Amino acid sequence: MNKGIFMTGTGTGVGKTFVSTGLIMAMKERGLDVCPVKPVESGCRISKGEAVPADALGLLRASGVKETLNTINPYRLRHPLAPSVAAEMEGVVISRKKILSACCRLLNSYDVVIIEGAGGIMTPVYKRYLFLDLAADLGLPVVVVSAAGLGTINHTLLTIEAARGRGLEVAAVVINHAVKSRKGPAERTNPGVIARLARVDVAGIVPHSANPGTPRMMKIFGGIADRILSRL
Repeated sequence: MNKGIFMTGTGTGVGKTFVSTGLIMAMKERGLDVCPVKPVESGCRISKGEAVPADALGLLRASGVKETLNTINPYRLRHPLAPSVAAEMEGVVISRKKILSACCRLLNSYDVVIIEGAGGIMTPVYKRYLFLDLAADLGLPVVVVSAAGLGTINHTLLTIEAARGRGLEVAAVVINHAVKSRKGPAERTNPGVIARLARVDVAGIVPHSANPGTPRMMKIFGGIADRILSRL
């Protein structure tokens, strides 16, 4: 099996997809064949009666792979809720077997597969099956995307503790400035505190940006990608 990464976040809105997109682009620059997987996406807009998964589509475009949207994103839900809740409201049955089958096939087909969850690692995929359970089933190293500001130490340490409690390696933490704000004492000190308390590699700090593909951002994501790849 080739290399895989399970991308999670400390919560909703921390910029997992932005970071995943940047990592895909940086890894492609390094000559790697990279495929994304977004097993479930909720909060999809509806166009012509179909759910349109903005995150999955963006990841697929960034990767340039020829896989179908249904392959890399088996489940699309319209309600902006935890997948299990949205699925129940919409009468959708999410199959663990279907998700694992798609992930495993792709893991055997590409140099690197980046599998991105929804919300945080304890978010339920379906009924009692959490994204933590999916990561454990796949046995992949975890990359945690964390917010930059006040409160992120607690959220990040809890996420790391949950992953390690299931025997998963936390390959890195990436601090992402998803929201444009002034850099204060919390933003300046959080990376060092997280690295020290969790004994984890804070692989990089991503500044606020609308485009992960600018030369400046690609240099940043390149450095992060190199550190993550060195641990796989």
